[in-house]
Amino acid sequence: MDMKTTTRLRGADMLWAALRQAGVTRVFSLSGNHIMPVYDAAFGQGIEIIHVRHEAAAVHMADAWARLTGECGVALVTGGQGHTNAVAGLPTALAGEVPLLLLSGHAPIKELGLGAFQETPQVETAAPLVKAARMARHTSTLGLDVLRAIALATEGRPGPVHLSLPTDVLEAEATPAVPQDVAPREMPLGPESAAALLNMLAASRRPLLCAGPSLNSPAGRVALAQLEASTGLPVLLMESPRGLRDPALRAATPLFAEADLVVLLGKALDFTLGFGRTPPFSAEARWAVLEPDAEILARAMRGLGARLALSGICDPLAGVRALAGLASPMHGEWAARLGAALAFQPPAWAALAGAPVGPIHPATLGHALRPWLRDEDILVVDGGEIGQWMQAMLVAPKGGARLINGVAGAIGAGLPFAIAASAARPGKRVLALMGDGTFGFHMAEFDTAVRHNLPFVAVVGNDACWNAEHQIQIRDYGEPRAHGCELAPATRYDLVAAALGGHGEFVQSAAELAPALERAFAAGRPACVNVLIAGQAAPVMRMG
Repeated sequence: MDMKTTTRLRGADMLWAALRQAGVTRVFSLSGNHIMPVYDAAFGQGIEIIHVRHEAAAVHMADAWARLTGECGVALVTGGQGHTNAVAGLPTALAGEVPLLLLSGHAPIKELGLGAFQETPQVETAAPLVKAARMARHTSTLGLDVLRAIALATEGRPGPVHLSLPTDVLEAEATPAVPQDVAPREMPLGPESAAALLNMLAASRRPLLCAGPSLNSPAGRVALAQLEASTGLPVLLMESPRGLRDPALRAATPLFAEADLVVLLGKALDFTLGFGRTPPFSAEARWAVLEPDAEILARAMRGLGARLALSGICDPLAGVRALAGLASPMHGEWAARLGAALAFQPPAWAALAGAPVGPIHPATLGHALRPWLRDEDILVVDGGEIGQWMQAMLVAPKGGARLINGVAGAIGAGLPFAIAASAARPGKRVLALMGDGTFGFHMAEFDTAVRHNLPFVAVVGNDACWNAEHQIQIRDYGEPRAHGCELAPATRYDLVAAALGGHGEFVQSAAELAPALERAFAAGRPACVNVLIAGQAAPVMRMG
């Protein structure tokens, strides 16, 4: 059914027609009373529904799907508590700058204010956590509402958008309104701004190029690689809640203080960059900010003051592409220093490879996992201290991608991310690293992965602790006052996966790692490798 048809359709039918028109091929959902008309209309539509076990997991899966495919991710949940469950996944997508549409069933308009079943202020609940939230009110314009929501989710700085779907709007019939003005706004980098920025780069001696999370997309990864090739400079993808302490930066963090030019390519000036303060940055450093959001640009202007030498409103992807097409290699010595710092790992870690006696160190686990990452594989990393160790030791394979919990810093998305990655890249290996805390959020989604035949390997670093918080207690209050962060020792998460139809491995010594991983990847179904590790603080690396 084309959206331009003059045939009268149910609102639910218009919904699917609009999703098809927008290029949506997969929807992540948990069923419920308010969206039964949508499920009925989905029959024979050709858009697969992956049916999950918790609404927040549907949002996380839509999030990862968008990051890996370039589509707008779509989560479909019921109203009331289904909607409020789903809202928990929105901060991760918002901070991760991910184009996502949350569709939630809703009590009928004609019953609002009368005590309708699961009547909830859904728009108001979602509004602070999305680019926009609204309720569909007219059947004839429902398809147009969907198309406009997807356009808004994808333009400028991408992010989630919410649309509530009253059941009477879904069930009524009407002639669809003709779609108009639903394409995302174009926000190109002006030629004068591009030339000015190139001149600033040429005049600088130690520039830093920092990209925002929205560029961790299929098109964004290609554009960043082109920019690196054209400038000869590494581009720092800043998407960690630990910001300048991101272990994936390895030993590059001290070099931020030496930079004489900092270029933000769609990267918001926020806590992850120390708000641009001095220190950690030099007071003499100049800044250039390419930003799609006028409010965030104004915030950067206030924070940087006279240090802001150039600013412009543009789409981050368009800006990177424009610069990549004009720049030429420069700053060879500085680029080499940055590259060496980004690749650095402490020599002492080499001694932790193999099978040392005693509890498994996170670095030992990292060494054991490296051989299992090949070209085009997907690396998912989620969790506190174990997540930081894995980000320090492992890199996304060539042609693959890395997904982390992102700037929001909320753990728990790892398993849904892995399932969506398996759906998005069929036939490719998906390796997901997480802590035991992370695993507990959505362990029932192993059932989802088994039902939909979506294999992956989840490696759980099991230290029986909420270790990130435990380390805060030790650092700030002293070890004698550390309490309340313990988990049960040696919990058999592998048996949970097996009970839900997956494959499970239990690893208690380093010598068991390689054979356990081999069996897990050979199983061809969702697998959990439960590894007992020694709890360690996140790594801090400095060269010399």
